[in-house]
Amino acid sequence: MNLGDNLVVTAPIGLFLGRCANFINGELYGRITNLPWAMQFPKELLDRPAEADRAVATCAKIDPLLTTPDAIVGAVHNQQQVATALRPILTPRHPSQLYEALFEGIILFAILWFVRTRTRQPNGVLTGLFLICYAIFRVVIEYFHEPDADLIGSFTRGQFFSFFLLAIGVGFVVVAKTRPTFPRKLVRGYG
Repeated sequence: MNLGDNLVVTAPIGLFLGRCANFINGELYGRITNLPWAMQFPKELLDRPAEADRAVATCAKIDPLLTTPDAIVGAVHNQQQVATALRPILTPRHPSQLYEALFEGIILFAILWFVRTRTRQPNGVLTGLFLICYAIFRVVIEYFHEPDADLIGSFTRGQFFSFFLLAIGVGFVVVAKTRPTFPRKLVRGYG
């Protein structure tokens, strides 16, 4: 349990870097919005056939080799004319990858680091706290994320599975508090 507590404190760093990579790759984008910080993601063309057809018709006039959505997505970063032509076709969306990087990465790390360094908790509490916070952040942020799979009831797949994480996290905390064992303190000696 102590090892798990030490590992989960560093896990948000990996989550942060992974979500930043999702943003850079333009994948796992958010739902359509009109907020001022909304962004357009060219990979949307791979999921929306009507927009893809419009983009192919428009971009083929710029470069005859741009006859597929994949070719357009590959060209958008190198050809400014293609990027400009796609602006009226692509929809503005939430940068949900950045929301996840902030909450599941930076804020979750700050919470776990504070609890680890400022309080003395039984083994397993940090693991439970990680699972609880991650699940809550995931459920909330999924409302801004474009669902990538069929809904389960009224929940996205990510929200549905987060409820299990939440229950497991609560279980960790309950067991840790009812049968507490604490990490050993290092005793520094001379000699």
